[in-house]
Amino acid sequence: MNLNIRTAGAEDCTRILELINELALYERAPEEVTVDLDHFINAGFGENPVWKAYVAENDGTIIGFALFYTRYSTWKGCRLYLEDFIVTEDFRGKGVGKLLFEKVIEESKSGNYNGMVWQVLDWNEPAINFYNKYNAHLEAGWLNASFSEAQVKAF
Repeated sequence: MNLNIRTAGAEDCTRILELINELALYERAPEEVTVDLDHFINAGFGENPVWKAYVAENDGTIIGFALFYTRYSTWKGCRLYLEDFIVTEDFRGKGVGKLLFEKVIEESKSGNYNGMVWQVLDWNEPAINFYNKYNAHLEAGWLNASFSEAQVKAF
């Protein structure tokens, strides 16, 4: 394997969006991905970027990514929020995820964040086992809540 971990650029967004769709399929919610490429690029590389990402490449092909942003907690302060983290199926179990995840941990450390947070589905045993290797604190008792764009506009 000829692996390279690097900061994502706007030119990577098409491939990252393909992997986002792969992740949504794995998470049994492919219909939930509604962001279009222009919005995705603008949100990461436009006038007011809100996210950053690292990509994992093998021989120049992106095989995984970790996308994150700053989350503010009134209890904890600025924390790095890992929004999406995926390695394409053919490359899982080969250390790619470890390198990406540890790159994000380093980002959290060097950015002086007061911690790092993310979500994992309660049925995703491979991911839970991965995070347990890092002694991550997995919380129970919280339910996700959201409004769709349509709900906000209808208010």
